[in-house]
Amino acid sequence: MGSSGGAREPEASKRREYSDVGRAPYELRQFGGGGGRFRVYPSVVFSFALVSPPASEAELLGRARSLAGHPLGAIAERHAVPLADVSRSKGWIGKLLEISLGATASSRGEPDFQLLGVELKTVPVDLEGRPKESTFVCSAPLETMGELSWERSPVREKLARVLWVPIEATPEVPVPYRRIGMPLLWSPSPEEEVTLKRDWDELSERVGKGHVEEITAHIGCHLQLRPKGANARSARWGVNEEGDPIRTLPRAFYLRASFVREVLARGYAPSGRSP
Repeated sequence: MGSSGGAREPEASKRREYSDVGRAPYELRQFGGGGGRFRVYPSVVFSFALVSPPASEAELLGRARSLAGHPLGAIAERHAVPLADVSRSKGWIGKLLEISLGATASSRGEPDFQLLGVELKTVPVDLEGRPKESTFVCSAPLETMGELSWERSPVREKLARVLWVPIEATPEVPVPYRRIGMPLLWSPSPEEEVTLKRDWDELSERVGKGHVEEITAHIGCHLQLRPKGANARSARWGVNEEGDPIRTLPRAFYLRASFVREVLARGYAPSGRSP
């Protein structure tokens, strides 16, 4: 059937152009034209084009920089990854970046890029480049945590070398059109590691003494320990004050948004240490 209003304007062309993003510290580039429609699926079964693992940090960083400025939908189409309803498929953005960059880790206990010892962390940011939420680091080994030193901890292993990738997270922009920001390779400075170690020591001591239920998100300067699981079915083993095993909600470590904001701000500054 015809339409008296003429050709319908493409959906992509009607959306607002977010020129303000260009002022963000990670320097998102503008879209390279195009547009079109992206079909969103409520759940995802990954069937994608394989990407070989990067052979060096330089190659990994080059791949990540080549994604900067592109919308998530375009990257998903390039690798034949169905678009997910992100509200129902938590972790979809991180998985998409892992696929497009050639991550190899099959276990959550290993860095995403095993050969390089690099962990990938995506960070949803606002128009000013500020993280909008805390960043998941890893699950907490409650049964053995009190016996682990900082040097042998999973937190230190995960944070030894991190590839930060900001992701535009403006609510008004549909997920397929949200852009990928400039990446940053980072390792904790000596001062940052001292504070992270202090946080780990305090939290692990409390867990080891059976006080896991008393730990709140207010404890820790950079590092938090918070519940990760909504009901009793996800319960894990921990220990009480007597050292006896108990069932408790699983916990995970998170970096505060304020700390990640400082990391990104320093890394993107003209004198930053990013490669």
